[in-house]
Amino acid sequence: MNPKNPMIVQSDRTVLLEVDHSLHAEARDALSRFAELEKSPEHIHTYRLSPLSLWNAASGGMQAPAIVDLLERYSKYPLPPNILTDIHDYISRYGRLKLIRDGDQLLLASEDSRLITEILHHRLIQPYLLCPRDASTLLVDGSRRGHIKQALIHIGFPAEDLAGYADGSPLPFKLRERDEVGEPFMPRTYQQAASAAFYAGGAPGGGSGVVVLPCGAGKTIVGLVTMADIQRATLILTPNTVAVRQWIHELRAKTSLLPEMIGEYTGERKDIAPVTVSTYQMLTYRRANGEEEGTESLADYPHFSLLTSYDWGLIIYDEVHLLPAPVFRVTAEIQARRRLGLTATLVREDGREADVFSLIGPKKYDVPWRELERQGWIATAECHEIRVSLPDEGQLTYAMAQTREKYRLAAENPAKFTVTHLLAEQHRDDQVLIIGQYLDQLKVLAQELQAPLLTGRTSTSQREKLYEQFRQGQIKRLVVSKVANFAIDLPDANVAIQVSGTFGSRQEEAQRLGRILRPKSNGGIAHFYTIVTRDTCDQDFSTNRQLFLTEQGYRYSIEDAEALLSSLPEA
Repeated sequence: MNPKNPMIVQSDRTVLLEVDHSLHAEARDALSRFAELEKSPEHIHTYRLSPLSLWNAASGGMQAPAIVDLLERYSKYPLPPNILTDIHDYISRYGRLKLIRDGDQLLLASEDSRLITEILHHRLIQPYLLCPRDASTLLVDGSRRGHIKQALIHIGFPAEDLAGYADGSPLPFKLRERDEVGEPFMPRTYQQAASAAFYAGGAPGGGSGVVVLPCGAGKTIVGLVTMADIQRATLILTPNTVAVRQWIHELRAKTSLLPEMIGEYTGERKDIAPVTVSTYQMLTYRRANGEEEGTESLADYPHFSLLTSYDWGLIIYDEVHLLPAPVFRVTAEIQARRRLGLTATLVREDGREADVFSLIGPKKYDVPWRELERQGWIATAECHEIRVSLPDEGQLTYAMAQTREKYRLAAENPAKFTVTHLLAEQHRDDQVLIIGQYLDQLKVLAQELQAPLLTGRTSTSQREKLYEQFRQGQIKRLVVSKVANFAIDLPDANVAIQVSGTFGSRQEEAQRLGRILRPKSNGGIAHFYTIVTRDTCDQDFSTNRQLFLTEQGYRYSIEDAEALLSSLPEA
């Protein structure tokens, strides 16, 4: 026993970590490599050693002895024997089965003949088996490569895919040494390292996987570096049309690609070129056929042909944590194409992290947000939760409401307006984003703050105009709905005030914090405020969203709105 250590490892695979301990930061950074954060209240944070977190660690080259060593280094008590067994077992499962290619044939191979026998008789795998080749090798259906990987991860033996990739059409180009305005351009060391980890020099083990980097850390540049490494035709899928335009801008500004080599495939244009940029919404457009969702065929999605209509050598999934379910289905069919996922968080609200792992690929590279903050690549951020009370007249209505209506009542608490006004006034010289979920609430705030309102109904041209005015400092405040969660480039935004969110979405918290993390030209810090209604589901959901902040090493202060307002001098 070492009582001076900050961690307790328990037999149910949970790990308790003391927050107010001198070794907290280094223990947290160690845990983040192979464990998932589950709870982050004030004093004790709870992590879990899950199969998927251990397989991601294994895919990155981490071995069981290294994980055990880190746990023993920070644990107060000896590790439970079953934990040692579980770590060795799960780590050893990754790659025990390998998908390999022999000519035109796809093989599932293992040195463990007993495992091959088990797989041969497993009902989830049998639809994809053709025949045994020998005691250690099965001939499988090459057209069902993705489905095989999905099935294997669901039975607990994720395959290492070494079957290689189609080359795709050649795309010779270079990254520029200076961008379109003459500024020097050189990818950062971690951006080059991320691409190298993904591509692996063209080895069979490279070419599919996910790079996890903070918003504002230049995930788009990782995509450009990877494209330059591979030199093949590329399809880029993004969350929305604004993101499409930003990718196209970066491609034109930082590469030697001619304009006619870059195509936009959106609701407004349908150009297919050696580099084509589209949206998930385009791919998931579905012909009305009267069938319920989930029962339709791939033929009901006319734009899925985009994935196969050109000889792509690389497909980039921007914000891969948003990948819609129908796109998973077609991605399972195109496993011979290299696939790069870019994201700020692996957390998915639908729980399909395992499908990202099996169909896009395992995590290949990540950097803690706070590490990039220390290096000056993203802005230092201070995170605050400000709690307000429901007005007396609203408490009975809240108590009698149904669950979903409870959240709306708490999220739209009018007491939040006063605090928002106060924060906007305190930051009147800053570039402020006021972000929310409910349009009625946002309309009132926009009117009272005399700020433009940007929602899903705002046209793409008007969005781009408002973003540009904000970048130029012509407008200091912008009220935005969740359409601004993703892929907007507002480098000088340094204050975000979140008045309502999508229930307990950790991925949304990541995106909203990311809106203000781009380094500031004046070196200043960023402020992230969340206003929540105490003793309601609004506070409960906020607690879940804060898991993301904790995962990235951020501490957040909890402040009482009434005390904050009472401390102000009287007018």
